[in-house]
Formats: sequence, structure tokens, C-alpha cells
Amino acid sequence: MFHSLRIKKITKETPEAVSIVFDVPESLKEAYKFEAGQYVTLKSTIDGKEIRRDYSLCTNPKSNILKVVVKEVENGVFSTFANNTLKEGDEIEVSKPNGRFILDPHDCANNISLFAAGSGITPIMSILKCALEETSVKVLLVYGNKTPRSSIFLDEILSLRNKYENRFFLKFVYSQTHENDALFGRIDKSVINYTLKNEFSEIKFSNYYLCGPEDMVN
Repeated sequence: MFHSLRIKKITKETPEAVSIVFDVPESLKEAYKFEAGQYVTLKSTIDGKEIRRDYSLCTNPKSNILKVVVKEVENGVFSTFANNTLKEGDEIEVSKPNGRFILDPHDCANNISLFAAGSGITPIMSILKCALEETSVKVLLVYGNKTPRSSIFLDEILSLRNKYENRFFLKFVYSQTHENDALFGRIDKSVINYTLKNEFSEIKFSNYYLCGPEDMVN
């Protein structure tokens, strides 16, 4: 089921991506409750055609903030529309939250390892915040991008690391620039082996979440 929601805030997260916060009226608060990792479907008519796209929610459910990130892709009809045409105050059709890629904080007693690349950080960000803010487990995030400049939520992730320095461990992977304390390349078997078996080998992880290109997930 879809409801028309007003866009409360649009933020340019990177040169290629915007975050969109929706204003959920009190009468629909219950309908838009979600679990960490879920997504919503956005629906709009563009050039006379109905377009639907799924976007992951990127906030802790406890925040009561319904927020997605849309990364512009080449020839992407909706992503181009969202990045260049949508503005605060516009209304758009938004489905109720869906998806089974979730973290239940009430059933989370084991350390978590998160792997994200590019816009795959969006559901991972929701899971990360939920784990840090509502549990006491340790969390590792391995986050891959082309460059720091293209990394969605970079400043927010660094802020979380400072806030939860005893429980949140972070490794960046960049494929186009060499950076201090980051790995060069893409998230692959060698990166996973290095992070889990070498750099963070003293921590035992038993929950794993991956979101990114198919090759990375495989």
C-alpha cells in the first residue's frame, strides 16, 4: 500500500547522491514503523510513465525518521529525477516498509560484521546504528568506495566510530585512491580474509551482513 508523503528534507550526501527525509503524519506513524535493514518503494510519474524503485531505509527505527538515499546512475530515470528535480515540499508515493534483510536488536547477542560497497551502505547504516545504539555487541564495518569523496555517510560513520570507539571497528577500502589506514582495491576474498583473520582476529564474529555489487556478495 502506498501513501503520498511530503519531502521534509533533501541533503546532498555526495556529488552523486541525495538523502530524502519524508514527513510522516501522526495518523500514518504506525504504518511506517520499520525494522533495521528494510526498504520502501517510491512511486512517481515521470514523462508520463509510472516508475517504481526500491530504496533502503538508512536510520535506526527508534529515531522515527523515514529516510532513504538515492544515488544517481547513468540513464537511471528515477535516480536522475530524484537528484535533479525533486525538492523539499514535493509529495511522492511511498510504500509501507518491506524486506527480510533485517537486524532484530532484541535477538542480537553476537558480534556483527558488516560489508558494504557504494550505495549498499544504506541498509547497512540502519543495521549499524541499531546495533550500536540498542545492543552491547561489537560491530565491524568494512566499507568500499572509489574515493572518500564518493563515500555516502562518511562523516557520520567517523562520528559513530568516535562515539563507540570500544565497540565499533572500521576499515575503508578504496579502488581509485590510496589513503592512510585504508586498503586499496575492492572488497573481495583477500580483503575479507585480511580484516577477519588478521587485523581484527581477536574479535569473534558470528553474524554477517553484506550489501553491494553481486560480485562482492558472491
